Amino acid sequence: MKSRIILFVLAFLAWCFLNWVPDWQHLTTGFFVAFFVALITGDLFVTRPLLLKHPYRWWCFIVCYLPRFLWECIKANIDVAYRVAHPKLPINPGIVKVKTSLKTDTGLTFLANSITLTPGTMSVDIDRDNGVLYIHWINVKDKETEAATKIIVERFEKILAKIFE
Repeated sequence: MKSRIILFVLAFLAWCFLNWVPDWQHLTTGFFVAFFVALITGDLFVTRPLLLKHPYRWWCFIVCYLPRFLWECIKANIDVAYRVAHPKLPINPGIVKVKTSLKTDTGLTFLANSITLTPGTMSVDIDRDNGVLYIHWINVKDKETEAATKIIVERFEKILAKIFE
């Protein structure tokens, strides 16, 4: 029930900010849309909503995770642009297996999305029980699980563990 309430409040606030016309039609529509979203997907949102109350976790997200993610995204965009513009198209695509110590659904989802949103890599599958992700990589630098984990996962995993574990 708490996760549905939190999702309703966040969805309604997002609606209000995206439709910044504070009239009763927009607010009423936003209320019903947020209520419907919370009703349908509220049990999928957050399994431990009390974690969202800790200011340290928010600080880690805003100060540590977001700048790191943006920096990795910029680097990956430049790398992919170089590969596309290069006459010989220097790619070595493949799927690699990487390990993670994250256990929560939210932490694993953020890690998989962070990897997917970074150009040149895409999360293909998650084996939650074994803590394994399968990643499609545009330029496989190492097929060994430990080495690939160090290159792909470690840049986000420590920060996400502070936030979601």
